[in-house]
Formats: sequence, C-alpha cells, structure tokens
Amino acid sequence: MEPEPAPVEPESESEPEPEPEPEPEPATPLPVVASEARKPEEKKSFWSRLTSGLSRTASALTQSITDLVSKRKLDAATLEELEDILIRADLGVTVSGRIVESVGRGRHDKMIAPEEVKGLIAAEVEAILTPVARPLVIDRSHRPFILLMVGVNGSGKTTTIGKLASQWRAEGLKVMLAAGDTFRAAAIEQLKVWGERTGASVIARAPGADAAGVAFDAITEARAEGADVLLIDTAGRLQNRAELMAELEKVVRVVRKQEPTAPHAVLLVLDATVGQNALSQVEVFGKLAGVTGLVMTKLDGTARGGILVAIAEKHGLPVHLIGVGEGADDLQPFAARDFARAIAGL
Repeated sequence: MEPEPAPVEPESESEPEPEPEPEPEPATPLPVVASEARKPEEKKSFWSRLTSGLSRTASALTQSITDLVSKRKLDAATLEELEDILIRADLGVTVSGRIVESVGRGRHDKMIAPEEVKGLIAAEVEAILTPVARPLVIDRSHRPFILLMVGVNGSGKTTTIGKLASQWRAEGLKVMLAAGDTFRAAAIEQLKVWGERTGASVIARAPGADAAGVAFDAITEARAEGADVLLIDTAGRLQNRAELMAELEKVVRVVRKQEPTAPHAVLLVLDATVGQNALSQVEVFGKLAGVTGLVMTKLDGTARGGILVAIAEKHGLPVHLIGVGEGADDLQPFAARDFARAIAGL
C-alpha cells in the first residue's frame, strides 16, 4: 500500500486562513437538454465526463491488471499481486480482499481475461456503493431547510454551495447563502458572485466576523424572507486543528439554538486527490459536526478515486453528489453503477 499523503502543515495560530478554493464557473441551470444544433465539443454527457474524469484512476488500475493476468494463471502469487494493485488504487484492504476472493473463486490455476477481472471488480464495487448512493433530498416540512457545508482547506465547499444554489434556483426554489467562511475575504466575495449569478440572497459580514453570528443572522433572515433553502458555508479547517474544530462545534450549537431541528443536513465535502487522508476527515468531522452525507469533488484530477469505495465500506455514510469539473452541471447525484463501471474502465 502506498503511504498516506503527508499531512498539510497547519497554518500559524494567528493566521488560520485556508487555501483559496477555485473560482466558480458561470452557473448552468439543470437539467441540461441537448439540442440537435449542439456541436459535439460543446458539452459532453455527464457519463462521458465521469468516465473521462475517472480515467486516471481507471487507467492506472486496469493497465496493472492487464499486465498481471494476461500471461499468468490465477495462482496464489498472482492473487496476492492483484490484491496489492487494488490496495494501491486506494480501494482499501477490506474491499481489495473481497474482490480478490471473487476473482479467485473457482478459477485457481486457470487463465482469466483482463475484461473478466474488470467486470468482477465493477460488480463488487457496485455492491458496496449501492447502499450509500442516496440523492440529496430537501425536506419541505422545514422552511428553510438548513444545510451546513463542512470540510478541510480547499476541498471545494464554497464552489459546491454555488453549484447547488444554481441547480435549486433552476428548480424554482428560493435559496439563501450564508458566508460563514469569515477567515477569507475571497470566500465571502466568491459566495457573493454565486449569489449574483444564481439570484440567491447572500448574508455576509466583514472578514473576521464571528462565524456563528453569521449563521444566526442568516437563519433569522431566511425565515423573514421565506427562503426554501439556507446553505451555510464554513471556513476550511484541518481536522487536526483543535481550536478550529471547536469553532465549528460552536457554529453547530448556535444553529441548533436558533432552530432545534437544524442543521437538517451536514455535508462533508471531500477532495478526492487527498486519498487515504479522507478516511480520517470523515471520522473527525462526523464526530464533531454530525455529518449526514458526503460530496466528493475533483475526481477529474486524480488517480485516487478509489478512496470513495474505501470510505463507503468503512463508514457507510450516504454519498449524495460527486464533482468532475468546475461547471454547475459537473456536480451530479452519485450513481453507484456508473461509478463502479467507470472506475473499472468499462
């Protein structure tokens, strides 16, 4: 197994300012309907973007499998090497063991085609992911439906909020955004840009303002304006920075004081490029913020997309959305079968 990525050095106590997140692309209302006049290069289907985005993960995995099984029978040594390949793809020890067991069943000392191995991998991965693939549903009995977005520095929280605002505004919902990342002036401005592009109201205060106070004010304003959804941004924070995690706990407490049933959803945004480090993020944020579901971003920029499978197997949290690009329609509901086939190179 590859070693875990070295932890990011925490910022100084006086400047717990997170890394800047990518600038948002112009919002595109969903669903995107293809027209006969559309040029092929203008916009691919999400399936095409998913397979393209996961191509680095798939190519690294499938090429190693092809090289391994093309000229060798499935003996114990071959199966052990296959397990090592799967572990290096960040699928995790348990998942890798399940796949190897499936591949080896009834095939000892026999040749097996690479495509058959890929099919078995896809089947096992789909079986693991299907129970956690759940759409993000707004409970209309709560108005506003209060959603808190959490995660480490640079994972894509603010951009994800903007994309969700774009999609929900296109569905006719009244959306409000709260700029709770008060550490970064750029994050506040970025959320304002998304508000302008989507027509969502934005509650923001000066940089350095109390994040919990922003959340409190936003809930008050959302009620007054009759908002259907309130999306609360939070500052990126390393899961090993106790003082920053304590601040996040304070935000959650204040939200609950203002609305006892809230937050109605707490989404942890995970950057796929961090690999195994995402496992500890799920554990720590889950305990402190009561994470209810996951969003995985940047799957188009890594060969480590397999980590989502390991997270699903270990934690079992709902996976609501995945992102394979910067456009508003590059954030889509998670589909277990599509992801499994894409990661296996099928």
